[in-house]
Amino acid sequence: MAMPKLVGLSGSLRKASHNSLLLAEAARLFGDAEFSQLDINFPLYNGDDEVATGIPAIVKAAEQQIAEADAVLISTTEYNSGPSGVLKNALDWISRVEGNPWEHKPVAVMSAAGGRAGGERAQVVLRGFLTAFRPRLLTGPQIHVAASHEAFDEDGRLKGALYIKELTHLMEMLRNDITR
Repeated sequence: MAMPKLVGLSGSLRKASHNSLLLAEAARLFGDAEFSQLDINFPLYNGDDEVATGIPAIVKAAEQQIAEADAVLISTTEYNSGPSGVLKNALDWISRVEGNPWEHKPVAVMSAAGGRAGGERAQVVLRGFLTAFRPRLLTGPQIHVAASHEAFDEDGRLKGALYIKELTHLMEMLRNDITR
């Protein structure tokens, strides 16, 4: 098999996002793979704008990357008991493209958040959002990085043996799902 292609979606646009760090750690623990993170700094979805100007090029590019990927990694922060608005907006825009790049695609979901639940509620909501796209959602192990401001070292590496063990297991499950 050729080197797998992984695409990541971070639910945060911050430059030093803990969710982007978590995606990078997941890709590292996955092992040999091509990894790229999508730019989801899309305009806000507005049906009138879509009719007037069509689907933005940045959305089409993201959809193409998802379609060409062997698997997708999504990491979301948690705002007000749900995923970030930027992630929901990206999902809404990508749903407007022709076809369905998510269908039967292996998807691993994780989260990093400042609270003690580590984004667990956001993951539940995100999984509901994704169901309509019919991906192959991995059910676990579930990765909820709590107190994310303390969870990474100065090199951006995830701290905590349990987090590393569980994230490694999730990536092994993802690799197995890709090759099935």
